[in-house]
Amino acid sequence: MTVTSAPAALPPLAARTRTVGGSPVREILAVTARPEVINFAGGLPAPELFDKEGIAAAFRAVLEESPERALQYSTTEGEPALRAGLAARVSAQGLPTDADDLLITTGSQQALSLLATALIEPGDTVLVESPCYLAALQVFGLAGARVLPVPCDEDGVDPAALEELVRAERPKLLYLVPTFQNPTGRTMPAARRAAVATAAARHGLWIVEDDPYGELRYDGDRVPWIATLPGAEDRTVLLGSFSKVMAPGLRLGWLRAPAGLRRACAVAKQAADLHTPTVNQLAAARYLDVLDGHVATVRTVYGARRDAMLAGLPDALPAGSTWNRPEGGMFLWARLPEPYDTTALLRRVVEQGVAYVPGEPFYATGPDRSTLRLCFVTQTPKDIEEGLRRLAKGLSS
Repeated sequence: MTVTSAPAALPPLAARTRTVGGSPVREILAVTARPEVINFAGGLPAPELFDKEGIAAAFRAVLEESPERALQYSTTEGEPALRAGLAARVSAQGLPTDADDLLITTGSQQALSLLATALIEPGDTVLVESPCYLAALQVFGLAGARVLPVPCDEDGVDPAALEELVRAERPKLLYLVPTFQNPTGRTMPAARRAAVATAAARHGLWIVEDDPYGELRYDGDRVPWIATLPGAEDRTVLLGSFSKVMAPGLRLGWLRAPAGLRRACAVAKQAADLHTPTVNQLAAARYLDVLDGHVATVRTVYGARRDAMLAGLPDALPAGSTWNRPEGGMFLWARLPEPYDTTALLRRVVEQGVAYVPGEPFYATGPDRSTLRLCFVTQTPKDIEEGLRRLAKGLSS
């Protein structure tokens, strides 16, 4: 008689995958995907504004003129045509940049992952804003970092609190979205940016300046990148994305970094995906010639949608609520009076056919459970009005 033993158990998953959860925003979007739900939860650009004809024309031209190149492997650093066009664009916005200063990434989210691989050892301390872009918290958590929030006000990180944390904790990097921040929509003023640059220079600190929304300004004056400021030149990594101004499906982002760190990120990218898709890069390089006109159209539409949401909020939110007026970007941040708990309330609100993102998951520690994020760009002014009516009903039921 043959006796068979039970198969041995498989080795466990890596500890980092067991301790870092999935994105609550993605989970909310899955629940609210029904077409009847007016969704203020996502951070998605408006699909009806995609320049379908212009992007299709760019792809056709690339495939007709240079199919062998477009369909072939490419260099890890990125297609020269795209890097050159992007370098000119960054230089025109006040930061002198050569093509060799840039690494093209598969979305700016990959840039964050590459930086975590190149910079962070398990146990290293990373400072973030409070609240912070959720996917950055995921990246740093998967890297095994000790993530600490810097106290913030309506202008971003508090410079005095930053100095104190840097002296006490000796962090390796500070991660910021200083322009139209996700989730709050706030913008850090020039003086505050200069204080951050000074602190980084004084204490030996990398700054990761993430700027996916900077071109989506509806009013006010542009604030220079931290990367342009004295003391920050050799220690700031600037991240950008074409997702919000061209199309997220292209999965095109970039990073500008000092040479040594940029080379380390290129090695990490070789291990991740070899290179970003060639045909997408070449089409984007061609589309850069008309991008400014498209961005101007998007700004006009999004600005009107922001204004529609701001106009409706006084009647939608409970008495005692506060909210900001972002000068650009995609998000508006609100705080309800105590004892409102936006996580607990979400199910009731979704039952009314509208959705938001509770503020809780955006905090590294000590979440403010009365906060919520509203995305205003995906809905028309008419749908925003109806969505806010439903929101008011859900919050009061």
